[in-house]
Amino acid sequence: MNALVPNIPLVVPSARERMVALINRLAPSEGQTQSALDGVRLMRSNRPHTKSPGLYEPCIGVLVQGCKRIHLGDEVYTWDAQHYLVLSVPMPFTAETEASEAEPLLGISLRIDPMQVAELALALDERARRVEAAPKAMMSTPLDARLSDAILRLLEALTSPIETKILGPSILREIYLRMLTGEQGPAMRAALTHGGHFGKIAKALRRIHAEYHGDLDVEMLARDAGMSVPVFHTQFKTVTTTSPIQYVKSTRLHHARMLMVREGVTAASASARVGYESPSQFSREFKRMFGRSPADEAQQMKHLLAVMPAPSLSLGDSTA
Repeated sequence: MNALVPNIPLVVPSARERMVALINRLAPSEGQTQSALDGVRLMRSNRPHTKSPGLYEPCIGVLVQGCKRIHLGDEVYTWDAQHYLVLSVPMPFTAETEASEAEPLLGISLRIDPMQVAELALALDERARRVEAAPKAMMSTPLDARLSDAILRLLEALTSPIETKILGPSILREIYLRMLTGEQGPAMRAALTHGGHFGKIAKALRRIHAEYHGDLDVEMLARDAGMSVPVFHTQFKTVTTTSPIQYVKSTRLHHARMLMVREGVTAASASARVGYESPSQFSREFKRMFGRSPADEAQQMKHLLAVMPAPSLSLGDSTA
């Protein structure tokens, strides 16, 4: 007689455990790793970081492990495995990171495609009773099961070149939809469709990020926004928590840091490329913002801010 085989239950990893394993595979190196899908990057930090300045483009950020606390003006936003982050406009802020070698911070960042999001937002508002909400530049929202499932399926698709190409764009569109219909959906739709004063400031922010290396003055930005200078100042600070001049300066300094970290240019070259006429003024303002000289900051941040290329995957690769 055959011996009875004990009924041992199959242990199935949780969705979060699966996402951790997938990002560990897709992003083995510290810093950011470009995925094979345009606009999608994986994030990894193996160490904690004290409060330091950062700048993100409009994006959806999901962490599956670790935690960031984002400071924007007087507000503090929690970004962890239970809360995802959305930025509707380019936003400088300060952040502190909880991470370690044993439990690195792991996440995925999805650049927001304004055309797709506007199309989805319009369709939603046409088919349902429109709920009025104040637009926000930054939002931290609980990660619900449907959005979590879509993120997991996107990560799984990124392990296969064929699935990345065929399934990736549709899953990304689904993620936009989940974001727009989530807990803060009305506020997100109000922000991302760029209406009213918020939309005029968002337009000014896009111009600043496109022309940060050129001559930008408040009068010109206010005129383009169709506002008087005092009203522009007030509305600009409402959206960004800072003044237009400080925002331009912050944008230039952040771009200079990226040039030094990712392209290896000198401080003098970076300062000229972002619009500074005086290298000494650049160095003073850089140290005031980041707490270190340009050369020291580039050395310290080269791993955290580096962008690695997408991993090479053969056609036979899968999520197994």
